[in-house]
Amino acid sequence: MTPLYDVLVRCICTSHRRTCTTYSWQVAAEKLTRETVVERALDLADREGLDAVTIRRLAGELGVTPMALYWHVKNKDELLLAMADHAIDLVAARSRPGEPWDVRLRAMVEALVDAMRRYPCLPVLLGHVDKTRAESFRRATDTALDVLAEAGFTLAEGYLIASHLLVGVAELVKNIPAVPAGMTDAEAAECARQARLRLEMLPADRYPNLVAYAPALTAPPDPDAYLAFGLDLLLSGVEAQAARLADPAQPRYGTTP
Repeated sequence: MTPLYDVLVRCICTSHRRTCTTYSWQVAAEKLTRETVVERALDLADREGLDAVTIRRLAGELGVTPMALYWHVKNKDELLLAMADHAIDLVAARSRPGEPWDVRLRAMVEALVDAMRRYPCLPVLLGHVDKTRAESFRRATDTALDVLAEAGFTLAEGYLIASHLLVGVAELVKNIPAVPAGMTDAEAAECARQARLRLEMLPADRYPNLVAYAPALTAPPDPDAYLAFGLDLLLSGVEAQAARLADPAQPRYGTTP
Protein backbone atom coordinates (compact mmCIF):
# COMPACT_ATOMS: atom_id res chain seq x y z
CA MET A 1 0.00 0.00 0.00
CA THR A 2 1.42 3.38 -1.02
CA PRO A 3 1.67 5.74 1.98
CA LEU A 4 -0.17 9.07 1.89
CA TYR A 5 2.06 11.69 3.42
CA ASP A 6 0.97 14.22 6.03
CA VAL A 7 0.63 17.40 3.97
CA LEU A 8 -0.90 20.32 5.87
CA VAL A 9 -3.32 22.28 3.71
CA ARG A 10 -5.25 25.24 5.05
CA CYS A 11 -8.02 26.28 2.70
CA ILE A 12 -10.64 29.02 3.05
CA CYS A 13 -12.56 27.78 0.00
CA THR A 14 -15.51 25.43 -0.12
CA SER A 15 -15.42 21.91 1.23
CA HIS A 16 -15.31 20.60 -2.35
CA ARG A 17 -12.27 22.74 -3.18
CA ARG A 18 -10.50 21.65 0.00
CA THR A 19 -11.00 18.00 -0.95
CA CYS A 20 -9.57 18.61 -4.41
CA THR A 21 -6.53 20.36 -2.95
CA THR A 22 -5.84 17.51 -0.55
CA TYR A 23 -6.22 14.97 -3.33
CA SER A 24 -3.73 16.74 -5.61
CA TRP A 25 -1.10 16.74 -2.85
CA GLN A 26 -1.67 13.05 -2.17
CA VAL A 27 -1.11 12.15 -5.81
CA ALA A 28 2.23 14.01 -5.75
CA ALA A 29 3.25 12.13 -2.61
CA GLU A 30 2.44 8.76 -4.15
CA LYS A 31 4.86 9.49 -7.00
CA LEU A 32 7.70 10.22 -4.60
CA THR A 33 10.20 7.34 -4.58
CA ARG A 34 13.51 6.77 -2.85
CA GLU A 35 15.27 7.10 -6.20
CA THR A 36 13.57 10.44 -6.84
CA VAL A 37 14.62 11.69 -3.41
CA VAL A 38 18.23 10.59 -3.91
CA GLU A 39 18.50 12.01 -7.43
CA ARG A 40 17.15 15.38 -6.31
CA ALA A 41 19.55 15.39 -3.36
CA LEU A 42 22.48 14.73 -5.70
CA ASP A 43 21.32 17.53 -7.98
CA LEU A 44 21.10 19.90 -5.02
CA ALA A 45 24.59 18.90 -3.82
CA ASP A 46 26.00 19.41 -7.32
CA ARG A 47 24.52 22.90 -7.48
CA GLU A 48 25.14 24.18 -3.97
CA GLY A 49 27.40 21.74 -2.13
CA LEU A 50 26.77 19.08 0.51
CA ASP A 51 26.02 21.62 3.25
CA ALA A 52 22.89 22.62 1.34
CA VAL A 53 21.51 19.09 1.53
CA THR A 54 19.18 19.01 4.52
CA ILE A 55 15.90 17.18 4.96
CA ARG A 56 13.99 20.46 5.16
CA ARG A 57 15.66 21.98 2.09
CA LEU A 58 15.21 18.79 0.08
CA ALA A 59 11.54 18.61 1.04
CA GLY A 60 11.12 22.13 -0.27
CA GLU A 61 12.81 21.17 -3.54
CA LEU A 62 10.41 18.25 -3.94
CA GLY A 63 7.31 20.15 -2.86
CA VAL A 64 6.49 17.93 0.12
CA THR A 65 6.74 18.18 3.89
CA PRO A 66 9.92 16.97 5.66
CA MET A 67 7.89 14.12 7.16
CA ALA A 68 7.27 12.79 3.65
CA LEU A 69 10.99 12.12 3.20
CA TYR A 70 11.22 10.01 6.33
CA TRP A 71 9.34 7.24 4.52
CA HIS A 72 12.47 6.90 2.37
CA VAL A 73 15.44 7.94 4.56
CA LYS A 74 15.70 8.03 8.35
CA ASN A 75 18.02 11.02 8.59
CA LYS A 76 20.64 13.04 6.72
CA ASP A 77 23.37 10.44 7.31
CA GLU A 78 21.26 7.78 5.63
CA LEU A 79 20.46 10.20 2.82
CA LEU A 80 24.14 10.92 2.15
CA LEU A 81 24.91 7.20 2.16
CA ALA A 82 22.07 6.55 -0.28
CA MET A 83 23.41 9.31 -2.53
CA ALA A 84 26.87 7.72 -2.64
CA ASP A 85 25.41 4.26 -3.17
CA HIS A 86 23.28 5.47 -6.08
CA ALA A 87 26.07 7.45 -7.74
CA ILE A 88 28.53 4.54 -8.01
CA ASP A 89 25.96 1.83 -8.72
CA LEU A 90 27.33 0.92 -12.16
CA VAL A 91 31.07 0.86 -11.40
CA ALA A 92 31.31 -2.88 -10.68
CA ALA A 93 29.11 -3.73 -13.67
CA ARG A 94 31.71 -2.34 -16.09
CA SER A 95 34.08 -5.19 -15.20
CA ARG A 96 33.33 -8.16 -17.46
CA PRO A 97 34.56 -11.58 -16.29
CA GLY A 98 36.70 -13.32 -18.89
CA GLU A 99 38.45 -10.19 -20.10
CA PRO A 100 42.13 -9.52 -19.21
CA TRP A 101 42.57 -8.03 -15.75
CA ASP A 102 43.98 -4.75 -17.02
CA VAL A 103 40.99 -4.28 -19.34
CA ARG A 104 38.58 -4.99 -16.47
CA LEU A 105 40.38 -2.59 -14.14
CA ARG A 106 40.43 0.21 -16.71
CA ALA A 107 36.71 -0.27 -17.34
CA MET A 108 35.97 0.11 -13.63
CA VAL A 109 38.16 3.18 -13.26
CA GLU A 110 36.57 4.79 -16.32
CA ALA A 111 33.13 4.04 -14.86
CA LEU A 112 34.19 5.79 -11.66
CA VAL A 113 35.33 8.80 -13.69
CA ASP A 114 31.97 8.85 -15.48
CA ALA A 115 30.13 8.77 -12.15
CA MET A 116 32.20 11.62 -10.75
CA ARG A 117 31.69 13.72 -13.87
CA ARG A 118 27.95 13.07 -13.81
CA TYR A 119 27.76 13.89 -10.09
CA PRO A 120 30.44 16.54 -9.33
CA CYS A 121 29.65 16.29 -5.62
CA LEU A 122 30.70 12.61 -5.51
CA PRO A 123 34.42 13.06 -4.66
CA VAL A 124 33.53 15.16 -1.61
CA LEU A 125 30.52 12.98 -0.78
CA LEU A 126 32.65 9.83 -0.57
CA GLY A 127 34.75 11.53 2.09
CA HIS A 128 31.67 12.25 4.21
CA VAL A 129 30.21 8.75 4.46
CA ASP A 130 31.27 5.33 5.70
CA LYS A 131 31.75 3.87 2.23
CA THR A 132 31.81 0.29 3.51
CA ARG A 133 28.12 0.65 4.40
CA ALA A 134 27.19 1.35 0.77
CA GLU A 135 26.27 -1.79 -1.17
CA SER A 136 27.52 -0.37 -4.47
CA PHE A 137 30.88 0.50 -2.94
CA ARG A 138 31.22 -2.94 -1.33
CA ARG A 139 30.41 -4.60 -4.64
CA ALA A 140 32.85 -2.41 -6.57
CA THR A 141 35.63 -2.95 -4.04
CA ASP A 142 35.15 -6.70 -3.95
CA THR A 143 35.19 -6.84 -7.75
CA ALA A 144 38.35 -4.70 -7.85
CA LEU A 145 40.05 -7.05 -5.37
CA ASP A 146 39.14 -9.99 -7.59
CA VAL A 147 40.59 -8.23 -10.65
CA LEU A 148 43.78 -7.30 -8.83
CA ALA A 149 44.18 -10.82 -7.44
CA GLU A 150 44.12 -12.03 -11.04
CA ALA A 151 47.01 -9.63 -11.67
CA GLY A 152 48.98 -11.34 -8.90
CA PHE A 153 48.44 -8.93 -6.02
CA THR A 154 47.63 -10.05 -2.49
CA LEU A 155 44.39 -8.84 -0.91
CA ALA A 156 46.34 -6.32 1.17
CA GLU A 157 48.11 -4.99 -1.92
CA GLY A 158 44.88 -4.96 -3.89
CA TYR A 159 43.05 -2.97 -1.22
CA LEU A 160 45.84 -0.39 -1.16
CA ILE A 161 45.81 -0.13 -4.94
CA ALA A 162 42.03 0.28 -5.03
CA SER A 163 42.26 2.99 -2.37
CA HIS A 164 44.97 4.88 -4.24
CA LEU A 165 43.01 4.65 -7.49
CA LEU A 166 39.91 6.05 -5.80
CA VAL A 167 41.85 9.01 -4.41
CA GLY A 168 43.72 9.52 -7.68
CA VAL A 169 40.55 9.54 -9.77
CA ALA A 170 38.83 11.92 -7.35
CA GLU A 171 41.71 14.39 -7.61
CA LEU A 172 41.81 14.10 -11.39
CA VAL A 173 38.12 14.86 -11.70
CA LYS A 174 38.16 17.69 -9.15
CA ASN A 175 40.94 19.39 -11.12
CA ILE A 176 39.61 19.02 -14.66
CA PRO A 177 40.71 22.12 -16.60
CA ALA A 178 37.73 24.38 -17.13
CA VAL A 179 36.61 27.97 -16.89
CA PRO A 180 36.62 28.84 -13.16
CA ALA A 181 33.20 29.19 -11.55
CA GLY A 182 31.87 32.73 -11.71
CA MET A 183 34.18 33.70 -14.57
CA THR A 184 33.13 34.32 -18.16
CA ASP A 185 34.95 32.72 -21.09
CA ALA A 186 36.43 36.10 -21.97
CA GLU A 187 37.69 36.65 -18.43
CA ALA A 188 39.21 33.16 -18.34
CA ALA A 189 40.93 33.79 -21.67
CA GLU A 190 42.39 37.04 -20.35
CA CYS A 191 43.71 35.29 -17.21
CA ALA A 192 45.34 32.64 -19.41
CA ARG A 193 46.88 35.33 -21.61
CA GLN A 194 48.37 37.08 -18.59
CA ALA A 195 49.75 33.79 -17.25
CA ARG A 196 51.36 33.15 -20.63
CA LEU A 197 52.95 36.60 -20.63
CA ARG A 198 54.34 36.08 -17.13
CA LEU A 199 56.10 32.91 -18.24
CA GLU A 200 57.31 34.38 -21.51
CA MET A 201 58.91 37.26 -19.60
CA LEU A 202 61.02 34.90 -17.48
CA PRO A 203 64.77 34.74 -18.29
CA ALA A 204 64.99 32.09 -21.00
CA ASP A 205 68.51 31.14 -19.95
CA ARG A 206 67.28 30.20 -16.45
CA TYR A 207 63.83 28.78 -17.30
CA PRO A 208 64.05 27.58 -20.91
CA ASN A 209 61.34 24.93 -20.53
CA LEU A 210 58.80 27.17 -18.80
CA VAL A 211 59.27 29.84 -21.46
CA ALA A 212 58.85 27.26 -24.21
CA TYR A 213 55.70 25.90 -22.55
CA ALA A 214 54.06 29.33 -22.16
CA PRO A 215 52.00 29.28 -25.41
CA ALA A 216 50.19 26.14 -24.24
CA LEU A 217 48.59 28.12 -21.42
CA THR A 218 46.26 29.91 -23.82
CA ALA A 219 45.06 26.73 -25.54
CA PRO A 220 41.40 25.84 -24.85
CA PRO A 221 41.08 23.28 -22.03
CA ASP A 222 40.56 19.69 -23.19
CA PRO A 223 39.01 17.78 -20.26
CA ASP A 224 38.87 14.46 -22.12
CA ALA A 225 42.56 14.53 -23.07
CA TYR A 226 43.48 15.59 -19.53
CA LEU A 227 41.55 12.68 -18.00
CA ALA A 228 42.79 10.12 -20.53
CA PHE A 229 46.41 11.04 -19.85
CA GLY A 230 45.88 11.01 -16.09
CA LEU A 231 44.21 7.59 -16.16
CA ASP A 232 47.03 6.21 -18.30
CA LEU A 233 49.52 7.37 -15.66
CA LEU A 234 47.56 5.78 -12.81
CA LEU A 235 46.90 2.48 -14.54
CA SER A 236 50.35 2.11 -16.08
CA GLY A 237 51.70 2.33 -12.54
CA VAL A 238 49.51 -0.61 -11.49
CA GLU A 239 50.59 -2.60 -14.54
CA ALA A 240 54.28 -1.88 -13.87
CA GLN A 241 53.87 -2.96 -10.27
CA ALA A 242 52.19 -6.20 -11.35
CA ALA A 243 55.07 -6.91 -13.74
CA ARG A 244 57.63 -6.20 -11.02
CA LEU A 245 55.94 -8.48 -8.49
CA ALA A 246 55.81 -11.31 -11.00
CA ASP A 247 59.43 -11.83 -9.99
CA PRO A 248 59.33 -13.99 -6.82
CA ALA A 249 62.52 -12.31 -5.61
CA GLN A 250 60.77 -8.96 -5.29
CA PRO A 251 59.57 -8.03 -1.77
CA ARG A 252 55.80 -7.89 -1.21
CA TYR A 253 53.86 -5.24 0.65
CA GLY A 254 54.07 -5.80 4.40
CA THR A 255 57.20 -7.94 4.25
CA THR A 256 60.80 -7.11 5.08
CA PRO A 257 63.06 -6.89 1.99
